[in-house]
Amino acid sequence: VPLIQAHLAPGMEAVEPVPPAVDLVLGASACCLACLFTNPLEVVKTRLQLQGELQAKGTYPRLYRGLVASVVAVARADGLRGLQKGLAAGLLYQGLMNGVRFYCYSLACQAGLSQQPGGTVVAGAVAGALGAFVGSPAYLVKTQLQAQTVAAMAVGHQHQHQSVLGALETIWRQQGLLGLWRGVGGAVPRVMVGSATQLATFASAKAWVQEQQWLPEESWLVALAGGMISSVAVAVVMTPFDVVSTRLYNQPVDGAGRGQLYGGLADCLVKICQQEGPSALYKGLGPAYLRLGPHTILSMLFWDELRKLASRAQHQDT
Repeated sequence: VPLIQAHLAPGMEAVEPVPPAVDLVLGASACCLACLFTNPLEVVKTRLQLQGELQAKGTYPRLYRGLVASVVAVARADGLRGLQKGLAAGLLYQGLMNGVRFYCYSLACQAGLSQQPGGTVVAGAVAGALGAFVGSPAYLVKTQLQAQTVAAMAVGHQHQHQSVLGALETIWRQQGLLGLWRGVGGAVPRVMVGSATQLATFASAKAWVQEQQWLPEESWLVALAGGMISSVAVAVVMTPFDVVSTRLYNQPVDGAGRGQLYGGLADCLVKICQQEGPSALYKGLGPAYLRLGPHTILSMLFWDELRKLASRAQHQDT
């Protein structure tokens, strides 16, 4: 079976290219594996980003303080299982969003876009936008499920969903099909900047590590080092959009399905800055990095290693 030749981004050239359809499966699988480990950090991050919503600093009780204390608070309020709230929706989101994202990115690389100046950034952004749109309903439910807790520890609006399917059914019944994509206007730029940064910096960082020859070229440590560098950039550029996205997804809606707190991305940004201060756009930055860091490292590491295995398997068949 002849290989589909793809022009991959720098840092991936040592691996034989795989078909985009294989990248779809590998990308989705890698990110779902990473999600199993990082979902508790996502729960904590969501609670921190909703805490003190549209309230001036110092005027509300801080129920969640930093990573360790927040983990303890969640475990006390919801039990240890509470640290995996929204896991099923998170896995669904990771599979949908990253399957589409890696598939589209692989197509762009195959077309030679990654060899053009700024090509990896453009390819990553477009692939991320498409993935975010497809996965938006799952992220909507995930956010709302992770925000739910006992009244004494509640932050943000409480939707009272009982399950992923129950949440999807409730939203469909009350708001119609478009209601499942409410908040997508915040999710698309969030994933666009995150995806572009992740894919571009991972490829460049991995290539740089290989050039330094500190590690064996085929070692998984090369991908690990690239992921560690990439995760720093992703956390910095993505967190403000992440805060906005969490707020848009979790806000209550009126009878017509319109958000009661925010009119959209720009309105949310303005209100947060005016009422909470610009620093509120980085609420939960620590847990966000600690979530994005391992997730970026694990997903890119799993993806890179799975691609090597798939490439070798196809090479043996030729």
